Amino acid sequence: MLKNLFSPFKIKGKTLKNRTVVPPMVSNYANRDGTCSEMFTAYHEARAKGGFGMIITEDFAVSPSARGFRYLPGLWEDSQIPGYAKFTEKIHQHDALVIAQIYHAGRQSSEYAIEQQVMSASALPCPLGCEMPLELTIEEIRKIVQDFANTAMRAEKAGFDGVEIHGAHGYLISQFMSSYTNKRTDEYGGPIQNRVRFAVEIISEVKKKVSSDFIVGYRISSDYYVPGGLNINDTKAILPYLESAGIDYIHVSAGVYRSFNEIIPSMYIPHGWNVDGAAEVKKITELPVIAVGRINDPRIAEQVIASGKVDLVSFGRQSLADPETPNKAKAGNFDDMRLCIACHHGCVGPLLQHEPIGCILNPYTGHEFEYSVVQTDQPKKVVVIGSGPAGLQAAITAAESGHQVEVYEKDRWAGGQFRLGAVPPAKGEIIDFIVWQLHQLEKLNVPVKFNTEVTKKLIDDLKPDVVVAATGATPINPEIIGVGRENVVCSHDVLAGKAQVGPRVVVIGGGTVGSETAYHLASNLKSVTLVELQDDIATDEAIAPRWLLLDNLEQYKVRVCTETTVAEIKENSVVLKGKVEEEIPVDTVVISVGAQPNRTLADSLKEAGYDVRIVGDAVEVGLAGEAIKAGFHLGRSL
Repeated sequence: MLKNLFSPFKIKGKTLKNRTVVPPMVSNYANRDGTCSEMFTAYHEARAKGGFGMIITEDFAVSPSARGFRYLPGLWEDSQIPGYAKFTEKIHQHDALVIAQIYHAGRQSSEYAIEQQVMSASALPCPLGCEMPLELTIEEIRKIVQDFANTAMRAEKAGFDGVEIHGAHGYLISQFMSSYTNKRTDEYGGPIQNRVRFAVEIISEVKKKVSSDFIVGYRISSDYYVPGGLNINDTKAILPYLESAGIDYIHVSAGVYRSFNEIIPSMYIPHGWNVDGAAEVKKITELPVIAVGRINDPRIAEQVIASGKVDLVSFGRQSLADPETPNKAKAGNFDDMRLCIACHHGCVGPLLQHEPIGCILNPYTGHEFEYSVVQTDQPKKVVVIGSGPAGLQAAITAAESGHQVEVYEKDRWAGGQFRLGAVPPAKGEIIDFIVWQLHQLEKLNVPVKFNTEVTKKLIDDLKPDVVVAATGATPINPEIIGVGRENVVCSHDVLAGKAQVGPRVVVIGGGTVGSETAYHLASNLKSVTLVELQDDIATDEAIAPRWLLLDNLEQYKVRVCTETTVAEIKENSVVLKGKVEEEIPVDTVVISVGAQPNRTLADSLKEAGYDVRIVGDAVEVGLAGEAIKAGFHLGRSL
């Protein structure tokens, strides 16, 4: 099974045990001075131990001013070498190659990150950061070329098998490549042979500073997906220059900051969507080609390799969700793989705040150096009430620690409100995580009893040592005239399929739940108006998925009324007040203004003297990742 994915492969005489790659992903795990941290090492070692054939570390800044984030690794001075020498030794112990990606962020940085003005090929700001860069002088360009070469030299001294020069994603090298960002009139601007000069000089100087068997790879965006940016034809025209300069492999990504969904595709983007871009590159080169872009299942990767489109496949966020993905796939344990759902909340959200990344599904990510399963010497009988993500995670962690656990769920299915999040278009993969949690409980012999309403009498009969109340939250009903009418329903009932919805709908509440409910209804051919008190909608959603959600609402002609409230619900209309003042016809009104913790049972059990631990939305209504993390820590604390 998966014979192509798990076949060996050689790059410049060095053998990868399989075709699986961890691509570079900024983690913010390094120390502020660029030195290696325990967190950085343990995180990467977990992926090497998990069976990946090659680990490409995140962006090693070639100088302090090259950083795009505050906590990037660096090899800009010799004092940083010893820490990374210990790091590479750890990775090599697990029979994985380790490559250091090296880069300069250019204008896609900030004064906050580098404590000085950003720089670029030309004085044009990044549309996202909007900080005006300094245009680099010829002398500064030559200095940066040498910074790349010296960083590569130090990487070899530190024991890396190679470097990957980052020429993708709109960072400094690609700022020179594209006429979209390069308006220079000297030898580094104008025709393509001038715009590639910076990259070619970097490759050439790197080759001079390293040994002949040291790998020099290159990462490129197949398409920028912005007006005036490079497209696949431009990329194919650029590649021969890079190949002639001496690169040893090509890692094909996509996008720039302005097209962020192409760099880190969210759940709205199909699996393996950039494989065809990589395949186009493969058609014109004999170099090894790596594909990346929302590939979370090794079975997809096997098909890609078997097709001959590329040689290797990167599993980015999938390696965050489950660092053991290759080992599990090789053993055929596909049900045991925790699949990335491309939500962006655990990884991209913290990244953009210059904080350590994580994964909402995997509480160990980023904490490999401090978390482990510790067996209890005092096993307890634990009853978990509720099978949302917090309750199930608490049950998993408690059972792994040696406690006797049972889960009770009043409904006929697991997942709580997280499961309802899988109903809107493109969100169905949320179910994969719930299925994974249930599979873990099955492996741990933890019974999950559905259609069972927990009462004090049941708890009295069970006599648990600890009760975990993961009882979730109940929808808030706002004080609006007419809110009790029969044509008024809540978003939870709509998503659960429990409510009948007419052709004309008003959704009250423009958070992510309300916005996704509006999208769900509009995609089912309802005429939808979304009403929100604040000045924008879905502000609690991660940035890139939010962009696509807003695009979809526009595509489906959802009318969005911000800074507006519903003053009254009538039999066949609603009265809007605020920025929009009108009475509009309606068949169904959907309430989505939040929820409040449901602690009624927990409080009564506490009063009866039981040891009750409350977790998830029953404590405070929040995001799924917070609930999963809370369940994990509760399970460890018993």
